[in-house]
Amino acid sequence: MAEDLTIGRVARAADVHVETIRYYHRRGLLDVPAKPTNGRRRYSSNAVRRLRFIKRAQQLGFTLEEVRDLLRLEDGRNCQKTRLLAEQKLLVIEQRLAQLAHMHELLKGLIVECKAGKRSRSCPMITALSA
Repeated sequence: MAEDLTIGRVARAADVHVETIRYYHRRGLLDVPAKPTNGRRRYSSNAVRRLRFIKRAQQLGFTLEEVRDLLRLEDGRNCQKTRLLAEQKLLVIEQRLAQLAHMHELLKGLIVECKAGKRSRSCPMITALSA
């Protein structure tokens, strides 16, 4: 990949919007390249790699603050710290999955009650939400 990419080409290569790149600039996740006099900022292929790293981390559920921590460890020499961050994230995901499973069962039960039509005066869903 060329070492002389415009922001638009970087965005296409990383499959993000230009505004996402600008947002990452503001958040300090991606360096803003110097702007030459009477010219456009040029990015290297490292910017594309960094953007892909950020997006993959987000797909795994990491927040941008957590991504910032991971980026500090990206040299690959801090595997233990990286593993600890991943273990913490996994714990949060497992807790969220348990919450979602509980919500799933509650909603399923309320839907069954609604379908059964056992309560003629009030909707079981509305009653449960109002309680």
